[in-house]
Amino acid sequence: MSRPVAATPEEHKAQAPRSVGCFVLTISDTKTPETDTSGALIRELLSGAGHRVVGSAIVRDEPADVQRVIREAVADPAAQAVILTGGTGITSRDATFEAVEALLDKRLPGFGELFRMLSYQEIGPAAMLSRAQMGVYQRRIVVSLPGSPNACRLALEKLLIPELGHLVREVSR
Repeated sequence: MSRPVAATPEEHKAQAPRSVGCFVLTISDTKTPETDTSGALIRELLSGAGHRVVGSAIVRDEPADVQRVIREAVADPAAQAVILTGGTGITSRDATFEAVEALLDKRLPGFGELFRMLSYQEIGPAAMLSRAQMGVYQRRIVVSLPGSPNACRLALEKLLIPELGHLVREVSR
């Protein structure tokens, strides 16, 4: 008796949702809705790719606040992914990595590895300072991106937008 052949990524993508509900969270001690260029760019790129922005917020880089907003976002059934920008560096105020890491049920280290590889091609060895990450929390995709608009564009265009539906399909199975 032959075993069934595993589905290919292309077959998975064919069955994936075309439009994903996303919550965009900017982590910053200084940004306002008027100066949040990275959050605005993420919302624009998601909408342009046919995804839905179901909410957004700006919060200071305080672990308890970051975790609270992520918990609130995933409590909304419309939010299938939470995309954060900011707080992923190594300064004394950058605590987003640890705040998100503590929540994750599963980690997808390949995202950070690929992001840093692509970033290296653009900015050189400074890419190693990024602690961009992806994981699963309460069956939702959670992604932390740097605060730079260029880094957000790179991550969305090269990694997230091409795979977002596939990611949501897999995590919801």
